[in-house]
Amino acid sequence: MNEFDEIRPYEPSEMKQAFDDLLADRHFNAVLKGFLPWLPKMVRNGLLRLAFIGVKTPLDFQLRFMKPVVKYIIRKHTDGTAFDDSELRIENSELRNENSPFRYTFVSNHRDIVLDSAFLDLMLVENGYPTTVEIGIGDNLLIYPWIKRLVRMNKAFTVRRGLTAHEMMESSQLMSRYIHFAVTRKKENIWIAQREGRAKDSDDCTQESVLKMLAMGGEGADFVDKLRDLNIVPLTISYEYDPCDYLKAQEFQQKRDNPAFKKTKQDDLDNMKTGILGYKGRVKYHCGTPVNVWIDQLKGLPKNEFFTMLAQRMDSEIHLGYTLYPGNYIAADELSGSTAHSSHYTDADRQRFENYLQGQLSKIRLPQRDEAFLRERMLTMYANPVINKEKAMSRK
Repeated sequence: MNEFDEIRPYEPSEMKQAFDDLLADRHFNAVLKGFLPWLPKMVRNGLLRLAFIGVKTPLDFQLRFMKPVVKYIIRKHTDGTAFDDSELRIENSELRNENSPFRYTFVSNHRDIVLDSAFLDLMLVENGYPTTVEIGIGDNLLIYPWIKRLVRMNKAFTVRRGLTAHEMMESSQLMSRYIHFAVTRKKENIWIAQREGRAKDSDDCTQESVLKMLAMGGEGADFVDKLRDLNIVPLTISYEYDPCDYLKAQEFQQKRDNPAFKKTKQDDLDNMKTGILGYKGRVKYHCGTPVNVWIDQLKGLPKNEFFTMLAQRMDSEIHLGYTLYPGNYIAADELSGSTAHSSHYTDADRQRFENYLQGQLSKIRLPQRDEAFLRERMLTMYANPVINKEKAMSRK
């Protein structure tokens, strides 16, 4: 385990000290005060210490502290969540036995920095799976020590960002070895995004570099054997509404007007807060066909062709798994200037979506707002899942 100390989540023996350090952190206490301003610090911390009794592992921590928080977010900021794991039930019923050696590496599209994996954790627990997921989170988001402590208590491992080419290679090798160790030795599930960062236009495409990273670790003789050990599952996340859509549109204009524009740490925090507390409508998670079912079809291909074909098949699985909502179809028709998808929405749906768009656009604070550009960017975000799913269906 010492090899992974820089990036791994906390081990059970480290949880008590990590919790004490968290409660002693000034910034963390300021955040807590914002949520519970009527409670004195001593009372707040005392209640947390009382709740921590019996928490021995990161999974205990998730079940005790994070599960009720996520359930509250679902009640308050969504119109419900759903989980389609029928492919997993068909392919591997043994996963549901806590003594089973099988765990999964979920590779998914990415909508929300915090909630994509948090919702998955809750869905796995509520559907009878023996454990949740360890997640990869970029160190660019760990801007305060308390955030890093909290995510490590919450089964997160660190993905290093902003590295040189040589550093990136070493970091990728280390992360791959850790993921293989977590799945095969620790018996943990893994969640990782299909690409670095979110696809701001919702054109969800798997980066070959992510798949190549996963194949660096392991002990198999070739790429297929190495990847087979990870039990990779393509996972599709569909939000009816993306609360960060207007922030993404704003960033598109900022980068268009100033190619050197870069988000600040505060921008990242604002995105996290908006994603958690913003309205998401209906949320659906769909597990595609596990990679091990079809990966042998790619065996024997040259390295570059293998990863290109693997990424394309991953994309097809993810795109086929989209749940499309009226807003997706309305956006696709408005961009194309047609009524090709009009059977999927009503006039009331159109009015609701238009009101939503206008409300989100009104939140954008730029000195020189390009209204037409911003609207087109937001429509594209909602239309791309329709476009990609239709392409995937035509290739079946």
